[in-house]
Amino acid sequence: MARHPSEVIRTLSREECEEILKRNNVGRIAFSFRDRVDIEPISYIYSGGWIYGRTQPGTKLTVVQHNYWVAFEVDEVDGTFGWRSVVVRGGFYVLIDEGTDQTRQLREHAIAQLRRLDPNAFTERDPVPFRNIVFRIAVQEIEGRAAEFGPTAQAAD
Repeated sequence: MARHPSEVIRTLSREECEEILKRNNVGRIAFSFRDRVDIEPISYIYSGGWIYGRTQPGTKLTVVQHNYWVAFEVDEVDGTFGWRSVVVRGGFYVLIDEGTDQTRQLREHAIAQLRRLDPNAFTERDPVPFRNIVFRIAVQEIEGRAAEFGPTAQAAD
């Protein structure tokens, strides 16, 4: 009998999930309205239990006004049997530049986070000035899985 490596799927700890969120800057946001589910790629920053991003007016914003609960996923893929995936579920909050001082401070904090991705964000040199809507997603639920090769398993020749 030959011994062959086997794939092991394991659950990631919260700390491992957060490290993956911190290491990456592109993920996918999923949102639903009635019987339709959409998913879109977004650039993001993870900080302090929140996912920060920016977008432009469109379907996503229209939908989340009716159902603010979203899912967010980020993956790291080394190969078919070597990957890590994190899924977050939580509320989607648009951060506007009006209203209370607290609201404005939240938006400014979000912009400061987004400038870690692109220092030109929200300046005259902004490469995507049309993405002027700032949001954050509360990390209310988080789970992750990883696939890796485990101990060798017996296989018949």
